Amino acid sequence: MNSNLLKLQASALAISVVLSGCTGLPRSGPGARDVDAGALVKVTTKDRKVGIDYAVVDITKSILTSFEKPAASSIKDSFGVARGGIPSIPLGVGDVIQVSIFEAQAGGLFIPSEVAGSRPGNYITLPSQTIDSSGTLTVPYAGRVKAAGRPKEDVERDIVDRLSNRAIEPQVVITTISSSSSEVAVTGDVNSAGKFPVTSSGDKILDVIAAAGGISSNSKETSVTLQRKGKVGTVSYDKLQNSPAENIYVAPGDTILVNRERRTYTAFGAAGLNGRFDFDETDLSLGDALGKAGGLLDGRADPAQILIYRTVDRKVLEGLGVNTSHFAPGAVPVIFRANMRDPAAMFAAQKFHMQDKDVLYVTNSDSVELLKFLNIVNSVSTTVSGVSSDAVTTRDANRALF
Repeated sequence: MNSNLLKLQASALAISVVLSGCTGLPRSGPGARDVDAGALVKVTTKDRKVGIDYAVVDITKSILTSFEKPAASSIKDSFGVARGGIPSIPLGVGDVIQVSIFEAQAGGLFIPSEVAGSRPGNYITLPSQTIDSSGTLTVPYAGRVKAAGRPKEDVERDIVDRLSNRAIEPQVVITTISSSSSEVAVTGDVNSAGKFPVTSSGDKILDVIAAAGGISSNSKETSVTLQRKGKVGTVSYDKLQNSPAENIYVAPGDTILVNRERRTYTAFGAAGLNGRFDFDETDLSLGDALGKAGGLLDGRADPAQILIYRTVDRKVLEGLGVNTSHFAPGAVPVIFRANMRDPAAMFAAQKFHMQDKDVLYVTNSDSVELLKFLNIVNSVSTTVSGVSSDAVTTRDANRALF
């Protein structure tokens, strides 16, 4: 009786030592108590609460329509120019142009009578010139003419007005030889980034991306950003291809950034595989994400507690009837919870789409935590029993020697 009591007391003592984090036990680094005791300054909260408010939303039939697919951005909505026509292309600094001047008959300012028969037509073409940094070009007898920022037709009329008192019914034609001012820059994940001229026939976003050799990454993870005079709009490449309203005309000076955004989610807990996983070239549902992470571990997972951590636009939550007035302005942290014990949840999991940077956590079953404790008790009890047996063996051996 006393022997059994001694064993129980030893077991209780050993368990208490284990549960209190005895420094005599092996470990790979400092324990929580060591870290806490060694800190010169501690910044903490009561019960070490993180302090981030969040909402819990169960994945049910009523919410699926709001989360079937991620919200798509739009260039059309950002610029509001989907109905606009081909943008005008004005002359600009650095453009190389030619000016041709026509007169109604020989004997005028530019076509003397004595040379009229030696040239075809009553016109002259001035040497090519570059619109200088002040934005002007030079025409004999008309002087310096403001050209940058003006359509060719306006500049032609201006030159005609200046020559009308000296030339015979003058007419002017301006021809653009090269136009560095009407280029669009295309950069990022394209095969041949660079600057490309905007033609007078009009070029759309996909036209200039094609001129840059097309995208160099998969379309599912590629977005296109248009920058124009301080305004910015972004759209997914797939939406740009499939929605003609998004494929708007580009204008001189635009910058188009093609960017691949690697879409990933993180899975940990009682899933078959833990780590970061790529979406690759597909849109993943919750069911796909669980399968990609190896499913649930039969011996550990609680199927009723599948959690997805995500920040959600407060307008989406308000559309579901969630009171968001208690949260700080901006997106709201949300934990979505799926009960996979319900057979119908399998259908919901195929309609609830994952989003970039989601965190998928599979919780342990309550029974797992109990088994952990029982394993510790069993391990300690076995150890104490072994120690008692060793003590008896040692005592008997000593008696045999003496």
